[in-house]
Amino acid sequence: MVFPRQKFCYCIGIFGAFLLFIPFSAYAFEKVFEPNWESINSRKTSQWWIDAKFGIFVHWGLYSVPSYSPVGTYAGWYWNRINKDNKSMQLEGDFRIRDSDQVKAFHENRYGANFPYSEFASQFKAELFQPKHWADVFKRSGAKYVVLGSKHHDGFALWPSEEANRSWGKAWNALDTGPKRDVLGDLTEAVRDAGLEMGFYYSLYEWYNPLYRSDFLRYVDEHMHPQFKDLVSRYRPSVIFADGEWLHSSKAWKAEQLIAWLFNESPVADKVVINDRWGKETRHKHGGYYTTEYGAGLPDAAHPWEESRGMGTSYGFNRSETLKDYSSSQRLILTLVDTVSRGGNLLLNVGPTADGRIPVIMEDRLNRIGNWLRVNGEAIYGTSPYKKPAQWSSGRQLSTEVSTHGFSDYDIIEQVFSPQSGDARKELFFTMKEGVLYAISPYLPKEFIFINDLTLSKTSKITLLGLEDSNLKWEQVDDNVKVFIPYIYPQDLGFTEAFVFRIDKWN
Repeated sequence: MVFPRQKFCYCIGIFGAFLLFIPFSAYAFEKVFEPNWESINSRKTSQWWIDAKFGIFVHWGLYSVPSYSPVGTYAGWYWNRINKDNKSMQLEGDFRIRDSDQVKAFHENRYGANFPYSEFASQFKAELFQPKHWADVFKRSGAKYVVLGSKHHDGFALWPSEEANRSWGKAWNALDTGPKRDVLGDLTEAVRDAGLEMGFYYSLYEWYNPLYRSDFLRYVDEHMHPQFKDLVSRYRPSVIFADGEWLHSSKAWKAEQLIAWLFNESPVADKVVINDRWGKETRHKHGGYYTTEYGAGLPDAAHPWEESRGMGTSYGFNRSETLKDYSSSQRLILTLVDTVSRGGNLLLNVGPTADGRIPVIMEDRLNRIGNWLRVNGEAIYGTSPYKKPAQWSSGRQLSTEVSTHGFSDYDIIEQVFSPQSGDARKELFFTMKEGVLYAISPYLPKEFIFINDLTLSKTSKITLLGLEDSNLKWEQVDDNVKVFIPYIYPQDLGFTEAFVFRIDKWN
């Protein structure tokens, strides 16, 4: 017999046990990622990143003080290139150590032969750094996410990293020297307030870290792993762009264990997106998205991928670059269009000055991209590749070169406007979503444009984005569609870089 009070307690006990069972059951059915690539690679890349298409890379640090490199090379490699043993830290034939003698000569003439790189920390003041302005510039560019270099290969941390100070044996982060502020935290807050996703670049290796040089295993266990976990736990990034992986295997870096922690236990386990730079064998083989760098990107969307590049050549600000070294807004917009048409994302770099300013030419380029995207963004964001990424004229079609880093001969302006003799020209790019096909032209024809291999129905509708209430005339010509263009000055649309034809009910 159960007395009333006993019965009440008995029911509560059963109910409490049931409540305890719910989270346990939910957890039991959650995916737990094992510390091996087979398990890690089974995790799907978050849809928000796939839909975003356009992000901003930011390279900023001590190397922004000298801000020098021969045109065509990276200013962020300054310290490595003024050291005598720089070749021992790279792969044989690495393009990033090219012209090191020129960099050494500049350093000795400007700062003196005995001036150590570490002294740049006190000169990295960031006195004009306005994180809200940066975030506003990035927002107006039309980008959907930002990836800031939390630390480059020199190991200097842009947040108050205790591991940086401890392993270097001195103040080696932005709170304790230089700016004397948590610049990473300040920018992270401003970027999120602007409605953008925030991510971080993180170099696995550090050229001259004493612990890295003396005891690699201890460096991984006592510095890299706890520092990475601190960065993630404090600032909860949506993206991790790992780098500096190429001298050691992912096993040596213990990358699989670190990523398993990221996917299972970290505060961003459900959302964070990672790239493919976790060991010398991992690029284009393992990770959430594959990366190319000043390359052609990847041929298709079989796996999520991202092309990164600067507006000039250097990621870090380089005072050697002049106007002719910077890409035009049309080149950058067509690079974005071409990349998205093949299923990729574009991560476009900004290299601020040491005092914290975004160079005016970079801000101008971002403004022009944003101006174009405000009208034509529906053909970019959230789109998928069409059955063919582009329409070519007659001639030899150039294939995309797969390039993990360095520079390929892939020139989108040449492909579109001035192909070599015998080569085909890219006439149109395609994207699609939700029953809508977008045909993107790098120029606005005066009379008509042909879209090949397309059959429409009588209910199909073609409009030109930016031309209010446009309903363009078209006719079916065999298996092609001839679209008639109204008389209009491209400038009247508010942009001149590329033109989007929206085709509703195309299938």
